[in-house]
Amino acid sequence: MTTTVLVTGATGFIGSKLVPALLDAGHEVRAMTRHPETYDGPGEAVEGDVTDPGGLSDALSGVDVAVYLVHSLDDDDFERKDAAAARAFGLAASACGVSQIVYLGGLGRDGDDLSPHLRSRREVERLLGESGVPVTVLRAAIVVGAGGISWEMTRQLVKNLPAMVVPKWASTLTQPIALHDVVRYLAGVVGVEEAYDRVFEIGGPDQLTYVEMLQQAAEVINGRRVPVLTVPVLTPKLSSYWISFVTDVDTTTGRNLIDSMGTEVVVTDDRIRDVVPGMPMTYAEAVRRALEESR
Repeated sequence: MTTTVLVTGATGFIGSKLVPALLDAGHEVRAMTRHPETYDGPGEAVEGDVTDPGGLSDALSGVDVAVYLVHSLDDDDFERKDAAAARAFGLAASACGVSQIVYLGGLGRDGDDLSPHLRSRREVERLLGESGVPVTVLRAAIVVGAGGISWEMTRQLVKNLPAMVVPKWASTLTQPIALHDVVRYLAGVVGVEEAYDRVFEIGGPDQLTYVEMLQQAAEVINGRRVPVLTVPVLTPKLSSYWISFVTDVDTTTGRNLIDSMGTEVVVTDDRIRDVVPGMPMTYAEAVRRALEESR
């Protein structure tokens, strides 16, 4: 039996890679976009906007699985907007008889003092399933791939600066994951009843500090490490201004991401491999692949 899958954010960093992967797996895929007339990717383009609940029923009608990949990190009011969108989407999915929602959230232990960004991701998880549709959550840290905001920050910092001054949060542990593996995991849980109403943590095999990530990326990109000086005082706001000055990442998005970098985000269980077998790429492999795709 063919599964009909709706991918929100189909033109985005992850969605644009997920749509062809789902088609290759034999699913019928609807690519939801606010401007279907300009969509030139694979799958069937359908109009939909999570900020306009009235139009969601047409996009979700006849859909078995919906993949939710939207967020508002480029907006200062992202927590309220993302909560409203998730609540509306969950209601519409329930009304249309959707069997499963797949959501990409953020790593971080619930007991931690989560940043507004990670706290919002948790709230979205809850609100998507509030109307009774089973939700499968994949929680990830930094996703490494061409076009991703975190990768572009890393690539441009390493490329543009001969040396770096970084704040103390740069020594926080994280567990980056290749875009290829995120797409593989997302596609792997679609329509799988074993994954319904479950939360999975996904990550690559390497637990690294942000400094170590920058150094490994510099070795791949420049063939050498860059000198790094850690300073005790550099607030997220100041860091975001510095990021926007050195890279083309906008200040609001940069600040919302940097706010989360003081929280350790590592995988504490690997049960996802029971559902979607296979070893993920190392960070160095992910960087090399992202660099090739950027070129």
